Amino acid sequence: MDAFPAFYPLSGKTIVIVGTGEAAEAKLRLFVGSPARIRRLEGEAALKPEAYEGAALAFIATDDDAFAEAAAGAARAAHVPVNVVDRPALCDFTTPALIDRGEVVAAIGTGGASPMLATLLRHDIEARVPEGAGHLAALFAGMQDEVRKALPEPHRRRAFLRAALNGPAAEAALRGDKALAATLLRQALARDEPGAGMVQFIDARGPADLLTLKAARALAAADVLVCDEAAHPDILALARRDAERTGPQTAARLAELTGQGLRVARLVTGPAWRSEQTVLEAAGVETEVLPIAG
Repeated sequence: MDAFPAFYPLSGKTIVIVGTGEAAEAKLRLFVGSPARIRRLEGEAALKPEAYEGAALAFIATDDDAFAEAAAGAARAAHVPVNVVDRPALCDFTTPALIDRGEVVAAIGTGGASPMLATLLRHDIEARVPEGAGHLAALFAGMQDEVRKALPEPHRRRAFLRAALNGPAAEAALRGDKALAATLLRQALARDEPGAGMVQFIDARGPADLLTLKAARALAAADVLVCDEAAHPDILALARRDAERTGPQTAARLAELTGQGLRVARLVTGPAWRSEQTVLEAAGVETEVLPIAG
């Protein structure tokens, strides 16, 4: 990872946009509907550090190389990170291609190397993000404290949220019916009971692009990774970073983990998983294969 992506809160923040023309207007459009305050600068005013005082970010859009460099220097003198359109060498940060669904924002960046590639990837991903995704995120954000209080154990909370994201509350939120969504989510929370976990067998020989979407989602949701030694690093990279990671375990230990309501991703690289699955199912442990080749 050559650049670290981060989401910066805009509420109460000031954004400076320097320049005129289509490039400057394109940067301005990034913040339409956001709570940020916009400060426009042109000409000599953009070369004074005090003009950037109190700003969170600055964008400079100009065809004049000397002006761009001077304006960037003024912003940095005011300790404001700066983006200069089409001049990666002058940038403290680059602007990704964005998918904006309100509370849900996806960003695809190439570090300024290929903005066109980022745009093409954005179009591919945008179709997969429903228009109501922001309403869904707002629902869970608004009830976060209630869910944490009712389900203090992280694994139970994750299990509840996984189910809720595919339930009637989520459907209501996606339709924009916020009141009904909140009612349905509270009802689901009130009747929540800790369920049994499961073991999902995932082919970890790699590379990662051979995984099915379902297998990738299972990795992202797993509470525990139980890995063969030869598990491909690109497969491991798809898992939650805070998931517990161990080497192969006995069937009794896997049954113990699932009995605690944990979801276990069993990352396998050889045929021994078949007998392991048989033993687990005989012990009453729910298993799933996602899928294993060979």
